[in-house]
Amino acid sequence: MKKPLKNYAFIDSQNVNLGIRDLGWKLDWRKFRVYLREKYGVGIAYMFIGHMEENQDLYLSLQKSGYILIFKEILINKEGVVKGNCDAELVLQAMIDYQKYKKAVIVTGDGDFACLVRHLKKQKKLEKLLVPNMKKYSALLKKAAADEFLDCMNNLKKRLTYNEKHPIRTKP
Repeated sequence: MKKPLKNYAFIDSQNVNLGIRDLGWKLDWRKFRVYLREKYGVGIAYMFIGHMEENQDLYLSLQKSGYILIFKEILINKEGVVKGNCDAELVLQAMIDYQKYKKAVIVTGDGDFACLVRHLKKQKKLEKLLVPNMKKYSALLKKAAADEFLDCMNNLKKRLTYNEKHPIRTKP
């Protein structure tokens, strides 16, 4: 039986991308979107991501895969390091849509979201905190979520690995 798609996902894309790469594999975002729908009943999946002009094809493929992208303007420091912190946007969107979703799935390992996780849990609006790398995530999140609300992506490599031989095709 299909789960009703009444839950929303709020995804810290950079944290997920880096966390999965630290595990030695690359996430297939299309497969991940299907996983969120099937496992957690996610109907709306927001992805918070820094905006760079050269990544338009990536953004298009993510949108075609079912994500709603919330962009953050990026900054490049003197050393050429790109920074696009989307924390405030993620928390704000979770609160804007608070009455629309049954429960939230927060996808991050960043401790800055502990206050959001605690609030959603207290209000019985937290479906799951999904951390990309169980070996590298904030202890603040572990404390905020508790084991019953915590899941990880470490064991999803076989199911969600990006296959270079069959990439997502996009039309120009």
